[in-house]
Amino acid sequence: MPILAFTGNRFLADELLRDTLSARGLPPRDLPRLAGDDVTLEAALPHLTPGLFGDGGLIVDLDGVKPDKALLEALSGAGVTVAVLDEAPPATRVKLYEKHGEVLASAAPARTGDVAGWVAGRVKGLGLKLDRDAALYLAEVFGPDLTGIAGELNKLTLLPGPFTREAVQRVVGREPPGDSFAMLGAATTGRAAEALGQLRRLLAAGEDPFKLMGAVVWQYSLVARCVGLIAQEGRVNETVAAQRLGVKPFPAKKALEVARRLSEAKVRAQLSRILDADLSMKRGLDPAVTLERLIVQLSV
Repeated sequence: MPILAFTGNRFLADELLRDTLSARGLPPRDLPRLAGDDVTLEAALPHLTPGLFGDGGLIVDLDGVKPDKALLEALSGAGVTVAVLDEAPPATRVKLYEKHGEVLASAAPARTGDVAGWVAGRVKGLGLKLDRDAALYLAEVFGPDLTGIAGELNKLTLLPGPFTREAVQRVVGREPPGDSFAMLGAATTGRAAEALGQLRRLLAAGEDPFKLMGAVVWQYSLVARCVGLIAQEGRVNETVAAQRLGVKPFPAKKALEVARRLSEAKVRAQLSRILDADLSMKRGLDPAVTLERLIVQLSV
């Protein structure tokens, strides 16, 4: 019988496992499942031969487990269907799975926009009416934690819709994490309250003030270089900026968004304020207060 290896994002892999086994007439709830300390050759052997009333099957969860060679050989030669949850198997295990069965991978959405797209697709299956901004809010708050998002969507199915961003935010009760580029963008366009809100969320999430200052210095130096690039060449897109500045497209895009609103004189003045704040923190002044004062100064 085949060995079915479900890899990639754990939440998606577990869902795919349940759907696949159910489609093959093997409801997961009726199968033995080994996990943690129970993943041993001794525990698996009684379940690897067909029973009197059907072929049977076994689910093996390798989360936090390093299976030995004897166990893997036994699973590969089983007389029943063996479903293995293995998020990131090494190449040797992948080859073994492919030799004795099939690898079913579940790629996880990583970027916020991709996660929001996954949310939009999932709510259709649940029959929920969720605004695009509400899906984006969930992606911002939970990031790649699909299990957390799925739990919140299950809660929403018990409530009347439609669901706007504000309605979902009241149910979830969590603030999106701070974004240092968004903080700079708000500050450089005079939106001091929004910029301070981003800073306070970053600090509340446990971000180290000195690391935040390092991020501000790096990001603003990137903004300054983008301002110079625009002055030299006029219209510049993120691909060109990334190549010229030696950075990835995403930070180049974010830096350009800020740079297009600034003059060289403004950038020089703000760089001076950033360097003064950096020195003040290193001389022992309260780092959080110094950062807040800097954000207000950048917003003027």
